Amino acid sequence: MLKNKGQKGFSLIELLIVVAIIGIIAAIAIPNLLAARRAANEGSAQQSLRTIHSSEATYQATTGNGDFTDLTGLGNGSLIDAVLASGGKSGYKFGATETVTMTTSQLAQFAAVANPITTSGVSQSGTRKFGIIQDGVMHVDNTFASLGTSMTTAELTSTTNVSGN
Repeated sequence: MLKNKGQKGFSLIELLIVVAIIGIIAAIAIPNLLAARRAANEGSAQQSLRTIHSSEATYQATTGNGDFTDLTGLGNGSLIDAVLASGGKSGYKFGATETVTMTTSQLAQFAAVANPITTSGVSQSGTRKFGIIQDGVMHVDNTFASLGTSMTTAELTSTTNVSGN
């Protein structure tokens, strides 16, 4: 490469090589970063459901007099933070409802679920949905077609979809 006296800098070929290397690194790194974000969202959703479960147990034993409540009731009782009480956190939407009210012959029951907000595309916030009931067992469903719908009572009481973590 010929250079005139006093000429400094990079040639066009050298700059193109650097840009190509940066492009290759980005093509490798971006999918891994998106997968790490989805995994972090799913971990946060599982932990948030555990928090809802313990908050429901606290509510039932104190303010609820044997009954459970929804996310708003847990938030109003300062048992969960305002972000979780609003129903959305870390790419997941949450719901908690009392499914059976306590009577003299039956104990109260509740169900809490977490579904990914964005269910497809590169900005997908999660690949699994989660649920928990009063027994404290975390249930998971990774069926792509059903990501947008909440887990049913049958799914929440099934023993075939129990999460190992």
